[in-house]
Amino acid sequence: MTIRYEKKERIVLITIDRPQAMNALDGEAWARLNQAWIDFRDDPEVWVAVITGAGDKAFCAGADLKRLAEYYRSMTPLQRRMKSETEPGLGGITRNLEIFKPIIAAINGYCLAGGLELALACDLRIASENASFGLTEVSRGIIPGAGGTQRLPRLIPLAKALEMILTAERIDALEAWRVGLVNRVVPAGELLPEAMTIAQKICRNAPLAVQAAKEAIYRGLEMPLAEGLRLEQFLAEPVRQSEDAREGPKAFAEKRSPRFKGK
Repeated sequence: MTIRYEKKERIVLITIDRPQAMNALDGEAWARLNQAWIDFRDDPEVWVAVITGAGDKAFCAGADLKRLAEYYRSMTPLQRRMKSETEPGLGGITRNLEIFKPIIAAINGYCLAGGLELALACDLRIASENASFGLTEVSRGIIPGAGGTQRLPRLIPLAKALEMILTAERIDALEAWRVGLVNRVVPAGELLPEAMTIAQKICRNAPLAVQAAKEAIYRGLEMPLAEGLRLEQFLAEPVRQSEDAREGPKAFAEKRSPRFKGK
């Protein structure tokens, strides 16, 4: 099984399980990962996902280059472009699949090329001290085509994003933290527990509110402030009418933890 999908109460742990290939994505892993994201999106019983790579050497080294070359040769440029406009991108969440449940990347070891693009499509990134990051595509004669040229400059300073993409050089975990690419850096043995702890903290909150807040943030990023404020109210109003919105103040008044249901 190239992709492991494990439910842990309200959290889903997705593991890319090809350590012998630095967790690079071949066709089977790509397809299974696509399905894993759809299963997570459509399951009301799970509220947060954590994605990681098996072993301690790599989170994901991107696409399996041999298989990627075969894929490119199997279609004309027009066919590839048409597929890219409708089908999920590398790793399932890099293009054409919106998920407003939070996703955390637990990054162990190499996070390169499409692997970094997969991590960039997540909401939070936790790195082990041995992690390294790079968009190395131009050194292979291609460009970061799974969102790297668009997401990285939106996340870190433009000059640093340009340096990483145009030189194809890697940065270590501390540099990634310094420029804002990752949220935290922890010892390797603490990586998954730290990611799960953050996921559990998110799960304490009302899931409909969390998802609406995430949607408001991402959709609003490309809007003028006035439009973003209107979007915020549009998304906030249904949440205000939910059972969870009544449970929150009630639990506060009764001095107990809220019991949110996602309704």
